[in-house]
Amino acid sequence: MELEQATQAKLQDLERRNEVALQGGGASRVSKHKQGGRLTARERLDILLDPGSFVEMDRFVTHRCTNFGMDDSKVPGDGVITGYGRVNGKLVYAYSQDFTVIGGSMSRTQANKIIKIMDLAVKNGAPVVGLNDSGGARIQEGIESLGGYADIFTRNVMASGVVPQITGIMGPCAGGAVYSPSITDFIFMVKKTSYMFVTGPDVIKTVTHEDVTKEDLGGAITHSQKSGVAHFACEDDKHTLLMIRELLGFLPSNNLDEPPVLPTTDRPDRMCEMLNAYIPDNPKKPYDMLGLITEVVDEHYFLEVHKHYAQNVIVGFARLNGRSVGVVANQPQILAGCLDIEASRKAARFIRLCDSFNIPIVSFVDVPGFLPGTDQEWKGIITHGAKLLYAYAEATVPKITLITRKAYGGAYIVMGSKLLRSDINLAYPTAEIAVMGAEGAVNIIFREKITKASDPVAEKARLIKEYEQKFSNPYVSAELGYTDEVIEPALTRRRLIDSLEMLKNKRDIMPPKKHGNIPL
Repeated sequence: MELEQATQAKLQDLERRNEVALQGGGASRVSKHKQGGRLTARERLDILLDPGSFVEMDRFVTHRCTNFGMDDSKVPGDGVITGYGRVNGKLVYAYSQDFTVIGGSMSRTQANKIIKIMDLAVKNGAPVVGLNDSGGARIQEGIESLGGYADIFTRNVMASGVVPQITGIMGPCAGGAVYSPSITDFIFMVKKTSYMFVTGPDVIKTVTHEDVTKEDLGGAITHSQKSGVAHFACEDDKHTLLMIRELLGFLPSNNLDEPPVLPTTDRPDRMCEMLNAYIPDNPKKPYDMLGLITEVVDEHYFLEVHKHYAQNVIVGFARLNGRSVGVVANQPQILAGCLDIEASRKAARFIRLCDSFNIPIVSFVDVPGFLPGTDQEWKGIITHGAKLLYAYAEATVPKITLITRKAYGGAYIVMGSKLLRSDINLAYPTAEIAVMGAEGAVNIIFREKITKASDPVAEKARLIKEYEQKFSNPYVSAELGYTDEVIEPALTRRRLIDSLEMLKNKRDIMPPKKHGNIPL
């Protein structure tokens, strides 16, 4: 009886400690935090992970700081909830910063909690999802807090390309704290309630005399449209967490796993008849490449990444016969599909992500060239364009490229051409594969002949037509073996799936080396 009473007392003590930890920063701070529709750190994990699957670790950890009266401000968990759970049945490690506890600020012990689950994620080959909501470094701890950040950054780098790393910016993220998210594979932001910046509005006003709000400086819209830092801008906390779940469904758990294959009722041999009349006869008339992509993929569903940034190129995830694929495509509706600095960086980063995690790359090409202009040249289009070239050439996953219309010059080479080790290259009969467009070529080749003609205008028109008939088609490339097949557009889905099935056991070996020197 006495033993039972002692055990009961210990169980009651455990229950009391759990209740204290679950309260976070207390009722008043939680109430203030939830104003404007924001969720608590625990509520966020409840939505992110499968119901009842979360197992918390280090619930009772507290900081060890005694400076500035901090020994009177100890809360179990120390401002971050860490552990593991399931997303659609798959193991995922997660941490969620609690802004109600000392502003979610980074302490040495909070960092220790985060790096513990990061280490476990790498050892066990599972994704890491971080939900950031923090006022930054805990100033009272000084350099210990900075050391904690550095340890997290290092683990981000070590985990890069080993397990997927996803960050949800659920509130403030400023100063050194922004660098961990920037190393991860994907960043989600919440409109109007989250922001990221290295230096805040007050510092900027002092140094540069610029007046700018937090939202304009580093809000979700700014980073998803202007800087490209954020891959997704979501409506609220719940939308963000559901989108993270959706994204995880396209990714393998680690770099040794194959990408997920899900059952589908969409027949692999489904004909896409509408595509036979989709590409305009007028080569200067734009069309929506998204319409072509969604017509071809399973269930017509495409998860676009970086939707609002560098819109002249499209990247994202889809499925073909249930198998995850990464899609890269030019968008003729924006800048005629030209490649520029932002588009090159966006596509190169996505390609390397797919290659890291064994996700086949399907490219839809309609590119007239690189965007001309002094602004592009002075800002380094040469180097940035080379990033895209490097990414395609380096990738060893199955690579399938379909040229729908224009593919000119260096941009043709860069966009997943056979010359960059692409496995299967297809083209529509409407494809124009050449060094440059007919008019530009005629102006160079026949400049003297045109000026000497009795009717220069008519002679130029005749030469352009002749050049188009000879070179502005996919058959010269097909004769040389650079294009494997010229296909009827209606067969697009079937041919892509056939190619993926044929390539599913592809093995490609890179020369032994520590790592390449990508033109950063």
